[in-house]
Amino acid sequence: MTNWMPDTSLLRRPAYLSLADQFARAIQEGRLQNGTRLPTHRKLADDLKLSVQTVSRAYDELIRRGLISGEVGRGSFVQTRPREPDPPYLPERLGELIDLSILKPVCEQIHLETMRQAFAWLAENLPASSALSFRPNMVFPRHRSVAAEWLSRCGLDVSPLNISLTNGATSAMTVALMSVAPPGSTIATEAISHHTLVPLSTYLGIHLHGIAIDDDGMVPEALDEACRKGVIRAIFLQPSVINPTATLMSTERRTALAEVARRHDVAIIENDILGPLVEERLPPVAALAPERTLYVTSFTKITVPGLRIGYLAAPDRYVAAVANRHLVSNWMATPSIAEIATHWVSDGTAMELVNWQRRALAARHAIATETFGRLAHRTRPQSLHVWLPLPEGHSEDAFVSQARLRGVAIAPGASFRTADSGWHPAVRISLGSTSEQELKTGLGIVASLALGDPEALLLAI
Repeated sequence: MTNWMPDTSLLRRPAYLSLADQFARAIQEGRLQNGTRLPTHRKLADDLKLSVQTVSRAYDELIRRGLISGEVGRGSFVQTRPREPDPPYLPERLGELIDLSILKPVCEQIHLETMRQAFAWLAENLPASSALSFRPNMVFPRHRSVAAEWLSRCGLDVSPLNISLTNGATSAMTVALMSVAPPGSTIATEAISHHTLVPLSTYLGIHLHGIAIDDDGMVPEALDEACRKGVIRAIFLQPSVINPTATLMSTERRTALAEVARRHDVAIIENDILGPLVEERLPPVAALAPERTLYVTSFTKITVPGLRIGYLAAPDRYVAAVANRHLVSNWMATPSIAEIATHWVSDGTAMELVNWQRRALAARHAIATETFGRLAHRTRPQSLHVWLPLPEGHSEDAFVSQARLRGVAIAPGASFRTADSGWHPAVRISLGSTSEQELKTGLGIVASLALGDPEALLLAI
C-alpha cells in the first residue's frame, strides 16, 4: 500500500478526472512505483471525503489509460509497462465535455433521416447476391462500375476491374500497406501524418520514415535523399486537406513527388478520403503516376459516418495482391452497405450530401475565423478541422490537459508525428464533431488558453 495521497485542495471539476490526473502525475514522476497496491475505492473515498462513485470513476479512467490494473479479490495496482498508444480522440464522450478531438463531418437530423430512408429502400431492393453469396465477384461487379463513376469525380480515370470495395478507408489503408510493403520494409510518410499509420505499421511489422514537410507538403528533396540512403518500399501521402495540417498540395509538388517515386521505383499510397468534397480539385497523385499509386477514398467523412464503405483503386501490378490481402483480412466489404453507397452515387444522394457538407463547413469555418482572430492557425475550405500551432512557451501536454479541465477535448499534435526533427507543439481541433453553439464555446476556450500566458500545470494527464 502506498503512503502517497492525492491533495483534495487541488481537485477541479469534474472531480473524478482531476483525481485521476493526480494519480497519473504521481505515477509518471515515480512517486507511485510499478506494482504498488492502491487503497480500495471505499477507503480512499473515506480518507479524501469523496463519494465512492467519484473514486470508482477515477480508477476506471486510470485503467482506461493503462496506468493501473484492477484484479478481482486483490485490489488495484499500478502498472507502468509499455502499452498501446492512445488515440488522439476520446473513445467515448464524457458528461458535458465539448468534444473537438474526433474528426467527423457535420451531422444533423437530415443525415439520420436519409440513412433511415436508405434502409427502407434496401428492404425492398436487396439483391439475392448481396444477402446470400460468399463470392465477392458475384456481388460487386455492378458496384465497381458505379465506383469508377465516383472516382471520376475525384479526378481519376480507372477501370472497374482495378477497384476494390472496402469497409472504409482504414480497411483500404491496411490492405494497401500489406500489398506493397512486406514485414520488415520501410514506408516513407509526411513528418505529420495519419494517426493510425503509426500503430498500424507496428502491427504489420513495417518501419516508418518521417519525411520533412513545408507549407506545400512533403519535400521532394528530402524524399529523394531518404530513397537514396535506404530501401523505401512505398510512400504514404495525404495531399488533399485531410492531412493534420490541412495542406492542399500543389500540382507541381505532386508531380515532383511522383517523379521521385518513379526514379526509385517506389509505390505510392494516396489517402484522399475527402474526395469531391474539396472544391479546389487538383489531379490526384494517382492520375500523375497511375502505374504505381494505390488510391484510397471513402464516404464516412463526407456523407454519413455510418456509410462505412471505401474504394481502393490499384494499378495492374498490384491488383492480385490487393484482392488476396483483402480476402484474408476482410473477405469482402459489407454488401448491404455497398448497396446503399451504390444507390446514393447513382441517384445523386451522395453528391447532395457532399454539397450539404460544404455549406455546413463554410459556417463552421466562419466561426473559427472569427474566434481565433489574430491566432495563427492552418485550415482550408472544406477541411474538417483546424491545425493550431501553439504560441511560444506552451507545452502541448499541458495545453491539452488545461483545455480538458475547462471542458474541451482536443487532439494533441504529437499523435500525428512520425519524425522528431523540426517539431513544433500543436493541436488539431475538429469543426464538425458537435453543434455550432458548442463549437463557439469550445473554440473560445481554446483561443483564450492560446492567447494567455503559459501556466505551469498543477495537474497533468
